[in-house]
Amino acid sequence: MSGGQNAARPVVVVDVVGLTPRLLKSMPRLTALADQGFSAPLGTVLPAVTCTVQSTLLTGEPPSGHGIVGNGWYFRDVGEIQLWRQHNALVGGEKIWQAARRVHPTYRVANVCWWYAMGADVDWTVTPRPVYHADGRKSPDCYTRPPGLRDRLSSELGVFPLFSYWGPTAGLASSRWIIQAALRLLRDERPELTLVYVPHLDYALQRFGPDDPRSERAAAEVDAELAPLLEAAERQGATVVALSEYGITVARRPVDVNRALRKAGLLHVYTQAGMEYLDPWTSRAFAVADHQIAHVYVADPADLPEVRVLLEAVPGVGSVLDADGQARAGLRHERSGELVALAEPDAWFTYYYWLDDRRAPDFARGVEIHRKPGYDPAELFFDPDDRLVMLRAAATLARRKVGLRTTLRVVPLDPSCVRGTHGLLPRTVDEGPVLICSDSSQARENYAATEVKELLLRLAAG
Repeated sequence: MSGGQNAARPVVVVDVVGLTPRLLKSMPRLTALADQGFSAPLGTVLPAVTCTVQSTLLTGEPPSGHGIVGNGWYFRDVGEIQLWRQHNALVGGEKIWQAARRVHPTYRVANVCWWYAMGADVDWTVTPRPVYHADGRKSPDCYTRPPGLRDRLSSELGVFPLFSYWGPTAGLASSRWIIQAALRLLRDERPELTLVYVPHLDYALQRFGPDDPRSERAAAEVDAELAPLLEAAERQGATVVALSEYGITVARRPVDVNRALRKAGLLHVYTQAGMEYLDPWTSRAFAVADHQIAHVYVADPADLPEVRVLLEAVPGVGSVLDADGQARAGLRHERSGELVALAEPDAWFTYYYWLDDRRAPDFARGVEIHRKPGYDPAELFFDPDDRLVMLRAAATLARRKVGLRTTLRVVPLDPSCVRGTHGLLPRTVDEGPVLICSDSSQARENYAATEVKELLLRLAAG
């Protein structure tokens, strides 16, 4: 990056989750952007999941460098499995804005819903943040920096549509709100770097799979919503980069890796109120399932050979990485499991550890991303076996509004409804993520995720 104290050229980075080259045929506006500049396959990292890939894009580091080894992991110092943490201090490495400020001290950044936003040293932050009431209710809201931005966006766009952002009712409304919030920041504040996270396509791909016409329709919907933002960026002379974190592949086989560990006597549970909870403190081995990868934590090194043999025999497990294998994959870090299981291409890992659904914890049937010890894509569905599920959900929400404590039981315990998954490195270019840039001078045959940070710095330098 060069140019002394010259002003940095503005750049808008749109993360269209799940975007692949094959879906571009349904997205005329992004296709036009690629025609104006270029598009290239984007080599992602393992695991190809949101928190990991976004951290690589912003730091240029593999997971072994920035430490975000998944959407969550086992926090050894507190003995807890935690997913979807938000503090930016968890991300190691130099972020792009920190590098840019060495040349442009006044370099300003707006982060609109990219992960690990809390506490990041950027100028404007917008990120989902529910209100957790003392009576158990959860109300939609967001966190912003500066604080007054929340009131302004809520007044102009309405309260952040949290229940459209994740869960059975996840849909286009949240992506529309995010895009409109980014548009206002771009128009009114003119940051040098604007990061925008657009999740809508991801929902359809996981629900229906990449080959379903409804996924193509979701791609077209995202493309239409992006039009005002792309037009505003062009008017301001900003370079636009549209990219994705991963591609979605067909999901046919859920793999209950924790149940296999439990049946072998390696995973332990404890029981309260008739419900079983995973016990990481006494378990010899347990897995933190995250789409198509699972970090497997093994307390005693002497158990490693036994655990590895067991995992390799589980149908749907494609391979198991030890420390050396993780190092070769750029995934070796103190937060990683002693072993990392990779699913076969059409398989994915559930977090389930109970052997009888009657013993499942109450959070299993709800949307509880911070309580479940693993990722649960079944949260995108209402239980298809419950004919009254919509009525029950409405009744539960009505009770909560009047202050009654009650559990929302809408999520299925049968994961066969999930049709799309990700996490592995793509087998083909068409299945992998893509990078589109409006500046043709930076065209290359392909880009690696670790090279995006330097690309954005070059774009800022003009």
